Amino acid sequence: MEIAPFIWAHRGASGLAPENTMAAFRQAELAGADGIELDVHLSRDGRPVVIHDETIDRTTDGSGAVADILLRDLQRRDAGSWFAPEFCGETVPLLEEVLGWAADRIRLNIEIKSPQAGRAVLDLLSQFPDVSVLISSFRHDLLFSMRQWSPDLPIAFLSDSCFWRLALKRAVACQAESFHPPERHVTRVLVNACHQLGMKVFPWTVDDTRRRDTLLRIGVDGLFTNFPQGNGVS
Repeated sequence: MEIAPFIWAHRGASGLAPENTMAAFRQAELAGADGIELDVHLSRDGRPVVIHDETIDRTTDGSGAVADILLRDLQRRDAGSWFAPEFCGETVPLLEEVLGWAADRIRLNIEIKSPQAGRAVLDLLSQFPDVSVLISSFRHDLLFSMRQWSPDLPIAFLSDSCFWRLALKRAVACQAESFHPPERHVTRVLVNACHQLGMKVFPWTVDDTRRRDTLLRIGVDGLFTNFPQGNGVS
């Protein structure tokens, strides 16, 4: 029996709503996504917040580095109007807000952007034991540290290098469950190498339907997309 691909909503349904907001996460669930990918930094007061960039300039009406801004000031910023007027008033979510919302309904792929956030995220996850999570990062040394801190933690290795074999070797050593390369680097050779090592493959970010179909034909286990409802760019 053919297994349906696992669809990760990239920063939520970020083709339909402002990325990394509760609106995007709700849209992703309504669209039928299997999981939601989101990004985490720490605020100045050490709170894990959901935002991709190191600064708030691109996705809010404010400016400055996330790490330099107190949580109360981050949450005063409008994180939706840049995308469309109807999203005015969307805020930068706390990770704990998203965990509480997800409950046991949908898996969360938490990409840790800053190494300082690793321990804070682990501490927070202990308060939400029913949430299915996958921790990913481009910072592989951080992932090895998190493996030591939490031997059973579900981990995924992100890679942006064409020299993917080295990253894959490190992923195996870290007992990761999946490998997340950019879609442009994915070939049948890469997919077969991952599967031979017991590793699932989820490429990012796939919005072109023809490319999606090609990747599924060569055996990827799923993919990241900004359009989890399937209406990617043809």
